[in-house]
Amino acid sequence: VMSCNPAIGGLGKGHLVREIDALGGLMGVVTDATGIMFRMLNTSKGAAVQSPRAQCDKHAYAREVRRLITTHPRITVVAGAAERLLLDDRGHTRAVTVASPDPAFNGVTLHAGAVVLTTGTFMRGLMHTGETQTEGGRHGEAPARTISDTLRELGFELGRLKTGTPPRLQKSSIDWEGLEPQHGDDPPVPFSDLSDAPRFPRLEQVECRITSTTPQAHEVICANIHRAPMFSGQIESIGPRYCPSIEDKVVRFADRERHHVFLEPESHESDWIYCNGIATSLPTDVQDEIIHSMPGCRNARILMYGYAVEYDMVRPHQIHATTMTRRVPGLFLAGQINGTSGYEEAGGQGYLAGLNAARHARALEPVTLGRDLAYIGVMLDDLVTRTPVEPYRMFTSRAEYRLLLRADNTADRLTRLGHEWGTVGAERWHRFQARCQRIEHLNAALDAARLDGRPLRDLVRRPDFTVNDLARALGEAPDRAMTTVLADRQYEGYIVRQHAEIKRHAAMEHRRIPADVDFHTIAGLRAEAAEALTRFRPDTLGQAGRLAGVNPADMTLLVVALDRRRRETA
Repeated sequence: VMSCNPAIGGLGKGHLVREIDALGGLMGVVTDATGIMFRMLNTSKGAAVQSPRAQCDKHAYAREVRRLITTHPRITVVAGAAERLLLDDRGHTRAVTVASPDPAFNGVTLHAGAVVLTTGTFMRGLMHTGETQTEGGRHGEAPARTISDTLRELGFELGRLKTGTPPRLQKSSIDWEGLEPQHGDDPPVPFSDLSDAPRFPRLEQVECRITSTTPQAHEVICANIHRAPMFSGQIESIGPRYCPSIEDKVVRFADRERHHVFLEPESHESDWIYCNGIATSLPTDVQDEIIHSMPGCRNARILMYGYAVEYDMVRPHQIHATTMTRRVPGLFLAGQINGTSGYEEAGGQGYLAGLNAARHARALEPVTLGRDLAYIGVMLDDLVTRTPVEPYRMFTSRAEYRLLLRADNTADRLTRLGHEWGTVGAERWHRFQARCQRIEHLNAALDAARLDGRPLRDLVRRPDFTVNDLARALGEAPDRAMTTVLADRQYEGYIVRQHAEIKRHAAMEHRRIPADVDFHTIAGLRAEAAEALTRFRPDTLGQAGRLAGVNPADMTLLVVALDRRRRETA
């Protein structure tokens, strides 16, 4: 179910989807199968920050995911709510009790040595539209009431966050004439390495239209700001900084007379239009005035009003970078429960959580992804070392090695690992091997070629040299492998420096910190550093060095203490 915007990808987020795909996940495959508009963002900028985005048919997306899961021979779907988590005598995960509308499963206990909680916005979910409050994690759906209590009883520190969604309009009630169109790319670039023309794209492509708020709407918002739950004190939770409500935009950017609103079709199967850009929890009468003041929407019919939702989450310093909780072995958390926002962030965590839960059940060592290897690794490291106070959203700016973590080279970074871990299937592995051969061929051809009497390997370093230029120079059709080869050549100097930096920091980054270290006993360590280290319990020196409150001098003392401990126990 696509609870909010029926879109996948975006800046930084598209990188996550490409990584999930390279590791064998389904998000990219399903997006390609159900996408109705594809765009590559930031194409005027460097390769590191270019990121794919797709508008999806939300009903087709949900149906395709359901089909893939329910037809899998080793998955049994139980429709119901997880009520309580049961532990064994050692404090390890043992089972989950279920409340289900299906009599065959209601009240049953599902025994499992590994459990993944992906609660979304449902833990004690409370929706707000003006002064009206309704329990629920999504429009028309009840909240999860007991899981929060269970987690608290187990000693977890919980927080509360907020997110919001905009109104939906009836397509046939909008006057589309005169609204600026926004087209997808032609030809579109798929998310998945398994997608090729002519099977991609599968669905008829659409366009979006752009309208905007008006000074009149801003006046209405300001006149009713006391009725907005975020400003009246009704909502105390913190929402996503980079996806503010329209009332927040109007207050924060008082000099702006207009804000863009993207009218995005939700499905070929419905008449619903998603109003991207005006998430709101203002009262319904105020939402009516805002919508009807926008160009093209004077007579628009609102099918669903915008609302905000507050929900419980677990402070993520209580999980390892594997997504397993520190407090309860065998319990894994992924998605909004860890303080993140968005389908893509949840999907990246879900891949690691599912993989490590399976490995835990089979008594195998857990796996992680480093900051130098994947945006998924950047995200997990940020969560366990910085425990966000607002919903965490991925951006390319969060990665210090983003030239190495491009959207075009995810397979080169991760598919071998996925194959080693058992999540990459035969077709993907075959395609990856073909890609490696293709890249080898292109590099050899590039090194041997000359253009206008000059070596082609020198010409491709120019920033204005495009993949189409390279294709013409080599006399070959452009493809995704060629895009990677060109980016590697154009940024070769920077890439070499980033690899050297990673190598310099490798010993410190991966050195383990024993779980039983008492940081308060380390001589000379500042109290602030000892408290931060005790609260976050970093697994490695690399994580410790990224904690707020820990400075280089503290790290020196920590290394000395660990060296002494190693000598004494040798």
